[in-house]
Amino acid sequence: MTATLTGEELLLAALARVRDPELDEAITSLGFVSGCTLSAEGVAQVRLRLPTYFCAPNFAFLMVADAYDAVSATDGVRSTEVILEEHFAADAINQGVAARAGFANSFAGEAVGELDRLRSNFLRKAVLAGTDQVCRPLLAAGVDSVELSSLRLGSVPNSPALQRLRQRRAELGLPAADGDWLLIDPETGKPVPDDAVSLHMIRARTTRVSIDANTGVCRGMLRHRYPDRGVGEKDEVTT
Repeated sequence: MTATLTGEELLLAALARVRDPELDEAITSLGFVSGCTLSAEGVAQVRLRLPTYFCAPNFAFLMVADAYDAVSATDGVRSTEVILEEHFAADAINQGVAARAGFANSFAGEAVGELDRLRSNFLRKAVLAGTDQVCRPLLAAGVDSVELSSLRLGSVPNSPALQRLRQRRAELGLPAADGDWLLIDPETGKPVPDDAVSLHMIRARTTRVSIDANTGVCRGMLRHRYPDRGVGEKDEVTT
């Protein structure tokens, strides 16, 4: 017998698919969700918070807009309100997302365009970081760079890290099937040549370390600003 999810559980499941674009981690596990409710009439309200009052408005807009879309697509939701709290651009972001106005119109006279390129840049970084996460155990087990460059996704032991990498590659429009190369350049979508593997892995490692460091800083700042845990917050990273 399958248990029926509560309204909050349904919303949290949707919000767990929304990621901080810079950190590539779910806003739920980061503690960015301060509240969510779903009424019997299907009215959903989500409240979000960020580590500082001056977090970049473009990053914040992406998260609020993605949260709006994820919640709106949830079964039983008839209307959605997502409220970013205690942020210097909260009014512009909240009103812009509610009106489906887009980033440029929400910040008329300040923004020069939409955020598709920014999202793609962060996805490329996520692919690099994910590549390091998948390849690091292989290198530790003695796989050399020549062997690494010959591996296909389907020949790598399955793991949450590999599934995460496949998903990020697919979101970026890069090859993600079993028969596709493990090492590809996220800028071009082409396999990494043998003589470029070492440099590629250095880039991947550096990118992952940078993301991990930024995640630690953001967690610490959020906890300093808001001592209580977020709704649905978990310690583990989610996809």
